[in-house]
Amino acid sequence: MVVNKDIFQAIADPTRREIIHLISRKPQNLNSIADNFDMTRQAVSLHVKILTECGLITIKQQGRERICEVTLNRLNEVSAWIDQYRQFMESTFDSLETYIEKIKKEKNGKKRK
Repeated sequence: MVVNKDIFQAIADPTRREIIHLISRKPQNLNSIADNFDMTRQAVSLHVKILTECGLITIKQQGRERICEVTLNRLNEVSAWIDQYRQFMESTFDSLETYIEKIKKEKNGKKRK
């Protein structure tokens, strides 16, 4: 499998996120996936192709059927990217909380005088 698509671009599209969600519960063929969307089978096929190219879906031949299955290990890349900003946000909120507590103490100190 050649992984040549940007994972972030792939999951940016709500249709592709829904396709991932659908087949994460149960591997399905392309027709079954397409039945869940108000678009052509060709359009759904293009979304599946993009997800396959970025490594989020694999297609396995089972008899005459081609079954789509999720392979979510590439989402670790997204999770790592989000985690760095989560740490930044937590630090920011901690600083904000400290600042608010400082203001409250100063305000309470002025009221007592």
